[in-house]
Amino acid sequence: MKSAKYIMALLVMMTLSYCRAAGAWQEFAVWPTTDDQEMPAIYGDPFGSAQGKLVVWQQFVAEFGDYDVYVASLSEPEISLLFVLGEDGDQMSPAIYENTVVWQDFILADDGGDWDISAADISDHNEAFVYPVSQIADNDEQNPAISGNIVAWEDGPAGNTDIYGADITDLANPAEFAIANFEFEQRNVALHRTTAVWQDTYFGDPDILAADIWQRNKPADFDVVLLDHEQENPAISGDPFGKTVVWQDNFSGNWDIFAARISEPDNIREFPIAAGESSQINPAIDGNIVVWQDDRAGNWDIFGYNLTTGRRFRITDNPADQTNPAISGNTVVWQDNRDGNRQIYAVVLDGPQVAYCRMRLPGDINGDCKVDFDDFTLMAANWLECHLEPQEACPAL
Repeated sequence: MKSAKYIMALLVMMTLSYCRAAGAWQEFAVWPTTDDQEMPAIYGDPFGSAQGKLVVWQQFVAEFGDYDVYVASLSEPEISLLFVLGEDGDQMSPAIYENTVVWQDFILADDGGDWDISAADISDHNEAFVYPVSQIADNDEQNPAISGNIVAWEDGPAGNTDIYGADITDLANPAEFAIANFEFEQRNVALHRTTAVWQDTYFGDPDILAADIWQRNKPADFDVVLLDHEQENPAISGDPFGKTVVWQDNFSGNWDIFAARISEPDNIREFPIAAGESSQINPAIDGNIVVWQDDRAGNWDIFGYNLTTGRRFRITDNPADQTNPAISGNTVVWQDNRDGNRQIYAVVLDGPQVAYCRMRLPGDINGDCKVDFDDFTLMAANWLECHLEPQEACPAL
């Protein structure tokens, strides 16, 4: 059960308003087309303009009747389409890290085919080097994530999927390893460096679990949140204060967004990001900014939250649906229906809504980039505690 402190925090969150600097941010279509574009992902410089950022998405190409993966560069002053990663069958659910794109690839065979994981090195913008990551016959591998030289994905039949990974340092020989091959279903994996998070039904309903995968042959798994009802769709990122996981949570009867700092696996405490009578789903995070889709206005819009300042803000307010956001630095991309078909839109955020901490101050215990009575209260709560082991080493007071 949720604690009383948890419920009080939830109620406080419900009363807080959202703000936006009207007209301050210019939204734009990334690569306009009459085809449907879906499921964007983005990677690039952590701060500043969109210059240098790469966006990927899946696009249903009506001419050929299947999905391909598109890669575009958000550059100044023009947007450049770099690659169309398309073969026979569908290429879907792309993810990107630096110059590596990964996706699920339907490989056609005499018996119909199955889903595998493919990747492309796009360092040379004139030619992509495409290679397989995992291609086990008669076995489905889907929904990949990537961070550094590690790719992770869902592996196996529906209802009993596991999480597997591969070290792709050697492109010619990706080294696969198990991350979470437990009973029941592990899905929706996300990565940050050597930490993997996923939703897991091992305990009966979807919970959020994580693992340190620094030792490939011995992942050290731990619980992020094990509570009643469903916790789903985790995302993870890091900032100067540690790693943060966000997810959608329906404990209150509708979907809300929650988060937890997980740098200390033995001391994980969740906190609300967005809660109310409407639904908030599909969170994404980079650094200190969380984004999600929110239907409080009767349609889906994109909202944001600054972990450092505690400030929530609205990003889109178009009457059409904006869904499936992704973020890199201050650039947000999403799937948008405003043109009558699904398009990928983007915006570069600036101003106080996306303020970040230039340096950590001594005495800033709660990580809000200032030292005040809140920090003193936290310090006083542990006054004169001693956690030396053995306890006999603690000085007598």
